[in-house]
Amino acid sequence: MNNHNRVVSSIKVLIFTLAMIFFFSHGITQRLAAGDSTKTYVGSTACKNCHENEFNNFMAYSKKSHSFSAIAKRKTLTEQEKKNCFECHTTGYGKPGGFKSLEETPELKDTGCEVCHGPGSLHAQTGDPRLIIEKITLKDCETCHDETRVSSFKFKPLIYGGVH
Repeated sequence: MNNHNRVVSSIKVLIFTLAMIFFFSHGITQRLAAGDSTKTYVGSTACKNCHENEFNNFMAYSKKSHSFSAIAKRKTLTEQEKKNCFECHTTGYGKPGGFKSLEETPELKDTGCEVCHGPGSLHAQTGDPRLIIEKITLKDCETCHDETRVSSFKFKPLIYGGVH
């Protein structure tokens, strides 16, 4: 094989590889947007390596980082009442890969990064910022902080002066 043919062959391999990377990553993004169940929750500590400052600030200053303790303190709650609390006081409860119990998923026991930013498994694997919710809006907060909870908990959204 002469040099010209080797260069052409190398270029074809490079183009094919880049095309596969593009289509693969585009496919992940499309599946994420469509709600594909391959995305799962990994817990806030998985965010720490790349987002250390944000993680440390969240752990130090956010009440959400230890939200499960509010459930644990309430000894009179029935199992059903606890499950209702899990929706907002844990990460991903009732969703694929989300909190199940203290025994099965202790890393998801508190309200963590993924409650606002979405399941982080694909983002953690690839580092692709399109695979996580970057821009949080007040509407995102209203999943837990609805009209009945805002006044009860003196709601002050972190997006307006939050921890990161």
